[in-house]
Amino acid sequence: MTLRLEGVSHAYAGRPVLRDITLELAEHRIGVIGANGSGKSTLARTLNGLVVPDSGRVLLDGLDTRRHAREIRRRVGFVFSDPAAQIVMPTVAEDVAIGLRRSGLSRAEVESRVSAVLERHGLAGHRDHPAHLLSGGQRQMLALASVLVTEPEVLVCDEPTTLLDLRNAAVVAAALRALPQQVILLTHHLDLLAGFDRVLVVDEGRVVFDGAPADAVAHYTALMGAGRTAAPEEGHAERRP
Repeated sequence: MTLRLEGVSHAYAGRPVLRDITLELAEHRIGVIGANGSGKSTLARTLNGLVVPDSGRVLLDGLDTRRHAREIRRRVGFVFSDPAAQIVMPTVAEDVAIGLRRSGLSRAEVESRVSAVLERHGLAGHRDHPAHLLSGGQRQMLALASVLVTEPEVLVCDEPTTLLDLRNAAVVAAALRALPQQVILLTHHLDLLAGFDRVLVVDEGRVVFDGAPADAVAHYTALMGAGRTAAPEEGHAERRP
């Protein structure tokens, strides 16, 4: 199972935010870092068709997000930084179950799957509680559980620890590390990238570095110290083993 971007560019109101990006994303744990406004969130949203690029294409095993968005979104889950963007039902169990409404599963199968994912992510004791009364960390775990209950193959997480204190950020990070799914994590918490297979650095709409976590963090830190970087030619990143 491979995600591939081919010459992907995108603009908002005429302002380029992605510039001719070509990538193949096959590793189990991939991090994405960059300053606010660098284009990394738009890049993440192209991976399951939330954003369709102006030019180029995004493929999942040959399926194009332009033509196969429903199938791709079933296989590529997305977790936002603010769980309020995802929590839509009154109670915890109802919010998890809503993702299975078109799954074809029986009521008993839905209940079984909901119970299992709540137990796995520490929410079983809150299943009938109002979702809006959960703590910030619990709400983010609920948003995560509501995606994982659909059993996606890939999980794209757009800064899921940004609104959390250190303790809850550590809980979410541990949950992500334990997942069997491929995880693509956007984060400003650079310590979360330890042990990742690969980290991309995004700047001014381009992937300017692609390599091991320590090297990527060093590149990003230097980039932030300098305030900018020279963009690589044709949107391709410097790749280091």
